[in-house]
Amino acid sequence: QGQFVESGGGLVQPGGSLRLSCVASGFPLGYFAIGWFRQAPGKEREGVSCISTSDGSTHYADSVKGRFTISRDNAKRTVYLQMDSLKPEDTAVYYCGVRRGYNYCSGYNPYEYGNWGQGTQVTVSS
Repeated sequence: QGQFVESGGGLVQPGGSLRLSCVASGFPLGYFAIGWFRQAPGKEREGVSCISTSDGSTHYADSVKGRFTISRDNAKRTVYLQMDSLKPEDTAVYYCGVRRGYNYCSGYNPYEYGNWGQGTQVTVSS
């Protein structure tokens, strides 16, 4: 089955940057779209960004557009999320997941994704 291993989170001041990594453990990365999600305490998991494998297209939630950049390195089985101009409302646990059975992105229904890892905590605070 395999799962992702997320890393790169931490405490950062507003306006700062972090780069998250998500390594696929036990399965290849090149067949399906990959999404980054986040979940703040008391809130539902929400989609942040997605990258397809069919054409390499990238997609972003309106809340992060222009600030976050997703990329993938299939050879390293790793997906990255570069986060710039961070805001306190970006505070959450960040996860990545495989969009099972699809090589393209279409929305952020978390039930379409799987192979979740343990997540990495991002805290934006002064």
